[in-house]
Amino acid sequence: MDPLHPSRRTVLKALAAGASAALVRPVRAQAPPRVVVIGGGFGGGTCARFLKTHGLDVTLVEPSPTFTACPLSNSVVVGLRPIERQRFGYDGIRRAGVAVVHQRAAAVDPQARRVTLGDGVVLDYDRLVMSPGIDIRYGALPGYDEKAAQVMPHAWKAGEQTVLLARRLEALEDGGVVVMSVPANPYRCPPGPYERASLIAHYLKTRKPRSKLIVLDAKDGFSKQRLFQAAWARLYPGLLELVPLSGGGQVTAVEPDGLTFVTDFDRVKADVANVIPPQKAAAIAEAAGVADRSGWCPIDPVSFESRLQPGIHVIGDSAIAGAMPKSAFSANAQAKACAEAVAALLRDDQPASPKLINTCYSLVAPDYGISVAGVYAPSSGTLADVEGAGGTSPLDAPDEARAKEAAYAHSWFDIVTAEVFG
Repeated sequence: MDPLHPSRRTVLKALAAGASAALVRPVRAQAPPRVVVIGGGFGGGTCARFLKTHGLDVTLVEPSPTFTACPLSNSVVVGLRPIERQRFGYDGIRRAGVAVVHQRAAAVDPQARRVTLGDGVVLDYDRLVMSPGIDIRYGALPGYDEKAAQVMPHAWKAGEQTVLLARRLEALEDGGVVVMSVPANPYRCPPGPYERASLIAHYLKTRKPRSKLIVLDAKDGFSKQRLFQAAWARLYPGLLELVPLSGGGQVTAVEPDGLTFVTDFDRVKADVANVIPPQKAAAIAEAAGVADRSGWCPIDPVSFESRLQPGIHVIGDSAIAGAMPKSAFSANAQAKACAEAVAALLRDDQPASPKLINTCYSLVAPDYGISVAGVYAPSSGTLADVEGAGGTSPLDAPDEARAKEAAYAHSWFDIVTAEVFG
């Protein structure tokens, strides 16, 4: 097995890397230090569980009683997977000893170290971990607002939008045109748009073969580009058209009434429109004072402590994590390292410098997977790639290897969701 292309065993070992947390001596105090975690996804849910292994008083604040996972949601869009398999509750986290509060975090007072919930309840904390995910930057793309998202769905937050886009594709008449727009970096899941394009192309090829997909991209390069484009040339010739930035692919506005994408040189009319818009850290990050003018949250790469607000740690998609991409695997890995750092700081110890792994699988077809892996460590104030580590799937891999990688994608999802929510 090529070490750059992880097997199911490798994924299991990577996910277990933080398991030693339970062996580290717990924080000793008359009353356990209080840690509040905002956000119950792959980052927040993982961090809450691992913090609890240190004997801390941990409260997880998450408004929804059900978490809907983004990984594999592109398969839901094209009818390969039911949305129900993306949904998870919080009973497993409660069983781990974490207090779970289904309320919105309305405000954070970093000086008083308090979180105010939507119902007015106030939670005091010694340390706060924020993993609130992303918000859509409505208005950043002229013409695209919450109303427009109902006719040109983004489906970049899994749930109702995912189902809406799936229904739009189902209603498409054979011979119609699907148009996607992809924003400039940064955004959640860098390879995600190209996996979606691949699976939509597969859907059209097998269900509506006279149709076409156009992808308008605000970039010239993207994650796993050679692997995706080689697969498209083989599997979807003439069906999927990619228009990069240099070809006039940057969308400058949308017209929801006419399902039209406007670029510097063209107007592209769609029968089904999928707008992946610009994004930012969720609103509570700005309210807490941990987001900078970019809309994202600068952090210390060792402890994940905010560079703007002491005592607050930020992980997952909201964080500016250097070379480490915004992905569920990254959030899960960062959560474990952050839990260790928070526990150390509450003991008045120095956190250890972490080494973090990310592996991102993408499905080009149901039985055709590709991946990229990376290893990251603090360097010069940021998380940087570890030279010589990581890599992508071989460009010339046989079909059997592609099928195995597709299976690994599903195995990883089952493993990580069981770890977080089971």
